[in-house]
Amino acid sequence: MVIKPERLKKGDTVGIIAPASPPNKENLERGLKFFAELGLNYRLGKSLYNEYGYLAGSDEERLADLHEMFQDDEVKGIICAGGGYGTARIASAIDYKVISRNPKIFWGYSDITFLHTAIRQQTGIVTFHGPMIASDLGKADADPISKDQFKQLFQPTELLYTETTSELDEMVSGTAVGALVGGNLSLLSSTMGTKFEIDTAGKILLIEDINEEPRAVDRMLNQLFMAGKLQEAAGIIVGDFNNCVPERELSLTLDEVLGHYIKLAGRPALKGFKMGHCSPHIAIPFGTQAQLDTASKTLIVESGIY
Repeated sequence: MVIKPERLKKGDTVGIIAPASPPNKENLERGLKFFAELGLNYRLGKSLYNEYGYLAGSDEERLADLHEMFQDDEVKGIICAGGGYGTARIASAIDYKVISRNPKIFWGYSDITFLHTAIRQQTGIVTFHGPMIASDLGKADADPISKDQFKQLFQPTELLYTETTSELDEMVSGTAVGALVGGNLSLLSSTMGTKFEIDTAGKILLIEDINEEPRAVDRMLNQLFMAGKLQEAAGIIVGDFNNCVPERELSLTLDEVLGHYIKLAGRPALKGFKMGHCSPHIAIPFGTQAQLDTASKTLIVESGIY
């Protein structure tokens, strides 16, 4: 069962948490001002500014922030400050009944992919893969198009992605219909063998990543292929693979690696989507129905709110 969270209204409060790594403080402060522009109030998680190595506080502190924001009736949406690493560390300790009883907007990407997958598969709640506060909105050169993505949280809006947004290349021809799932490739591969293993059967799978050599992308795609995850998908959309270049002279190119596995999977596929670690960054809801057509080079995604 797909559960869509309620839309935001002017004057609503959103919760800001860092469930993975500590966000860049300067970018965070600058990005928080954006919510005033949207007419929203915000509440900060208690561990938002904490630093525990590469984590924004202990697992217990970050978990407590997540639970508290879902339980707080005044908080209508939860926006992640940034990614990094750490969400998988708390996934098995989350009380998913708390989330099920309090369905609300949950927004982020990168390391947040693990939580997108876990929350959706445990509760059926639609979550949003989109630009974050410190990682995107708070940068001095933040793209206005990335900021515009938050408008979809105020009014049910069908997303139509065409080549007016970015050049798209057909990898395998065909059409596909299914729920949109996926996210960061590194995190998707890390779900394998756990109770949160990504379910791609009959779904449209998004993959994206950053700073991974082609051989690392190869390894992760090979794992997903051997597990049947690529060929079980209804279709595949390839987002931005930022700085995924070889560091050695003898290497396949990223395009060669992607092409190899996408063709092996044989599912309708397009690449070139501005989704992931890129600017602008187009936001999409996970769990809603999507339609992919490689001939017309279009992706249509149902609204993620009601």
